[in-house]
Amino acid sequence: MLTSILRTAPIIVAAALVVAPDLAIPQQEVAELQLNAPIERELAPGETHAFRIDLRSDQFLFATVDQPGIDVVVRLLDPDGGVAAEIDGPGVGGIEYISLFPRHTGEYRVEIFPFDDDAGPGKYVVTVLRLEPAAATESGRVDQLFARWDRVGSPGAALAVARGGEILYERGYGLANLEYEVPITPATIFHVASVSKQFTAFAITMLVQEGKLSLDDDIRTHLPELPGFGDTITIRHLVHHTSGLRDQWVLLAMAGWRLDDVITRDQIMRLVRRQRELNFKPGDEYLYSNTGYTLLAEIVERVTGQSFKDWTAENIFDPLEMRSTHFHDDHQLVVPNRAYSYAPQGDGYRKAVLSYANVGATSLFTTVEDLVKWEANLDEGRVGGPEVLETMHTRGVLNDGDTLGYAFGLGIGEYRGLRTVGHSGGDAGFRSYAVRFPDEDFAVVILSNLGSFSPSQMARRVADVYLEGVLAVEEPEAAGGRAAEHPAADINPALYDDYASDYMIEAEIVTVFRDGDRLWARVQGEPRAELIPESETRFFLPARDGYVTFERDEAGEVFRFVFSRGEEEIEAKRIEPFEPDERQLLEYAGEYYSDELGTTYTLVVEDSALVATHVRHDPITLSPTVRDAFAGSAWFFGQVEFERGEDGAITGFRVTSGRVRNLLFVRE
Repeated sequence: MLTSILRTAPIIVAAALVVAPDLAIPQQEVAELQLNAPIERELAPGETHAFRIDLRSDQFLFATVDQPGIDVVVRLLDPDGGVAAEIDGPGVGGIEYISLFPRHTGEYRVEIFPFDDDAGPGKYVVTVLRLEPAAATESGRVDQLFARWDRVGSPGAALAVARGGEILYERGYGLANLEYEVPITPATIFHVASVSKQFTAFAITMLVQEGKLSLDDDIRTHLPELPGFGDTITIRHLVHHTSGLRDQWVLLAMAGWRLDDVITRDQIMRLVRRQRELNFKPGDEYLYSNTGYTLLAEIVERVTGQSFKDWTAENIFDPLEMRSTHFHDDHQLVVPNRAYSYAPQGDGYRKAVLSYANVGATSLFTTVEDLVKWEANLDEGRVGGPEVLETMHTRGVLNDGDTLGYAFGLGIGEYRGLRTVGHSGGDAGFRSYAVRFPDEDFAVVILSNLGSFSPSQMARRVADVYLEGVLAVEEPEAAGGRAAEHPAADINPALYDDYASDYMIEAEIVTVFRDGDRLWARVQGEPRAELIPESETRFFLPARDGYVTFERDEAGEVFRFVFSRGEEEIEAKRIEPFEPDERQLLEYAGEYYSDELGTTYTLVVEDSALVATHVRHDPITLSPTVRDAFAGSAWFFGQVEFERGEDGAITGFRVTSGRVRNLLFVRE
């Protein structure tokens, strides 16, 4: 959808994707950055601060931008004005980290501007911590990339780099346990979250090869207690995330669970059995569903008569000599040499508790060393053989014939001209990524215990070092980005007033507004994106290399815009402002029960706002969007749309949030 297109990605290195600020606005004097010489500044809304630093192509730069008072984006421009890096870490505040091997010798420019145009003023501090010769070896350069975590008191990561199944380099950075200052090593055991899915898919594929089930089996053949949804869901649908089943984590949160509760397989199964509707018809769409992989593990148990933990150990881990790997189905099990997970908090860290006792979608415990063995098996087929490997790399196909990038727990992609096969994972503070470059017989595995860590981004940077000679060269993007290639047409800015309004895509709002002689679009909580006119109705959106076309009805009124990129088209309908007063809000107050979740929310009006309360959750503020529709302040309670009976009275509401759509609550 367009809202996801407007959203920016965390920690971007290489070509800039974060929306550029207005380069024409006044900037402060360009100061020089020097080693171990912090510079503190206060950044006001709309400002861009600039600094300069001389770098050589044989150096390594490591710097920080501490942002206690304002969330910022950091851009580095090379001597030719190209974007060498652009960084915006996940979350608000904290520290942005800059690590760079310059491609060119000369004066680089560091620009710092607010993530949110309306934020500020606020203070930040920029400090160059390391400016040193780039390491002469590949492993040394990788160590420099991991410098920010290679220190006392920090969680970190384990890394393994392999070619032909043999480890080229392995290292641990940071601590596995902060309380006891236990260092991370390549033998440290991590919870790897969704990296688990490829093992679940492999188990299913092996059973298919043995003739014990078929990918086109109706899942109710093996799980007869599941409800009938009117359309057949097959095992293949579960594998490719095309089943339409609502996601277990969002359902559990809506039902009152916290994700740091003990969550068992039986609890998930009871919740799935209560479901009466799907997100969509099976096979029509791809929508990632952890529920599907929990069911796949359950099917393995039903077919084999063994626990999923025991079957995978006997048939996968033991034959591959993955001695430190198991599916963790008991949250009380003691696991020597395990890492614990953490999240940033202020200047330090807090524990990110994880007590899962469910398997299939998650809960694989393993090491980078064991995963190298697994990556080699996905190339060699020592376990499974060629037929299983071929199936594992077969991408899903939708009902309309579109082919997905998702195979059997594996994402099939490309990086800088080379094919990639991999999967990422994230639960609590654990972050993981395992990726192969099949054409180079090369693999990178990174496992972390820090919630702000991006293993996929770091894996790409490691690949940049080891595959420098074979990766396609990425030309730095010009400072003006794609906008520089699309000069603005000369039209009357007064026309923008016709376009300024709120537009809805599914249940999310895009605001289009005029600022002076320019037109912008924005999703709430995201930076604005400029719309560059090509004509009076068609605008280029450089943030995502697409076009926005405004359309009028027969009366000449603007009623929608259409975003287009290639063959993709997304409609956004213009909506009228909905600003109910307290009396109108009271119409929505009351108790609402979901039979599918077995839980009740009470809606009340507090301080002129509609609030959803639940015995296990903090109050959720519901902000009006359009008539009878509200946006929730909780991640699991995203959009709320009320339903009315024939007499106009409110009968209930439906909640949509990410991987759960239209879940019904009935007014009591």
